[in-house]
Amino acid sequence: MTWFESLQGIEELEDAEFDAALVAEMEASAAANMQRMVRFSTPTFKEYESSELQSCGKNSFPAFSITAAGCALMCDHCEAKILEPMIPAIKPEILDRKVRHLIETEDLQGFLLSGGSNKRNEINYSRFYPVIEQLKRDFPQLRVAIHTALTDEKGAREMEASGVDVAMLDIIGAEETIREVYHLDRPVDDFEATVEALCATSMQISPHIVIGLHYGRILGEENALDILSRHDTKALVLVVIMPFYAKPGTFVTPDTRDVGRIFLEARRRLPDRQVLLGCARPPGMHKRVTDAYAVMAGLDGIAFPADGAVAVADMTGRPFHQAHACCSIKLGQTSGTSSIATMASTSCAA
Repeated sequence: MTWFESLQGIEELEDAEFDAALVAEMEASAAANMQRMVRFSTPTFKEYESSELQSCGKNSFPAFSITAAGCALMCDHCEAKILEPMIPAIKPEILDRKVRHLIETEDLQGFLLSGGSNKRNEINYSRFYPVIEQLKRDFPQLRVAIHTALTDEKGAREMEASGVDVAMLDIIGAEETIREVYHLDRPVDDFEATVEALCATSMQISPHIVIGLHYGRILGEENALDILSRHDTKALVLVVIMPFYAKPGTFVTPDTRDVGRIFLEARRRLPDRQVLLGCARPPGMHKRVTDAYAVMAGLDGIAFPADGAVAVADMTGRPFHQAHACCSIKLGQTSGTSSIATMASTSCAA
């Protein structure tokens, strides 16, 4: 039985529409991906439960924003709404106090530090680095990820020196998107220069590509993949534009077939790196189909997987496990760490 035929038998996907040719193309590439472990990440910065997986329920990996809900850039696709669920920490002492409290009360394993950009797509974290440095001295096992925005070699070195473990940034491959969606007067080369500066450090680099960032159209994604292929990043996180963050009528939802083809292209162009599907993507049946394509294309992980994702992993014969942390923070770690729960149990990790 082909994968396309098998999909019809998965209850959670009974009303889903798949592209038969794309599924066949993914099945033809399956041999190269069969031994890739799929990591289903359920970070604790938002509530989550599916028919197949449960959240840990602990605040073990929260996200903090140093600007609260504020952002000067106000890109068309986000308008700062992505910051709203994050814990505000506008002063270093607030971050320090909240992190220490969560370590004491909720088994905090690490955190993501983020914030709104200035008009040059930069975030000034300098005041917060001494806090990170002290926290890392006091709690050596604490893992810290940071949204870098655009930076240079000096900025990258400061992040590294403070003890940041994982540097996360968006890669945009089209000048039109930078100018029209981001309202930013900076070239694609500045995004590649940031990747180069970060790759010169010891931090793990976790670049993100937003599929459909140009108002729902596919534009620049393959160029972004080319940029990453030229640099020694260990992984790539793919997300899909979510039009409900934007003004009504400005964005369309990318077709799942286009999304699936980018998944397949990323897997082919970056065969030796982890390619992950991150948190952001349209909900509902679109998400179920997207996540099924991610598993079939050979992606290495999915954050907040939709119903049916585990069944598709079973269908394709790929091994899988669950992790209660941001998909980016798990890079380079093995499935033996305490924050990972196997699929045999949905209880919280110790």
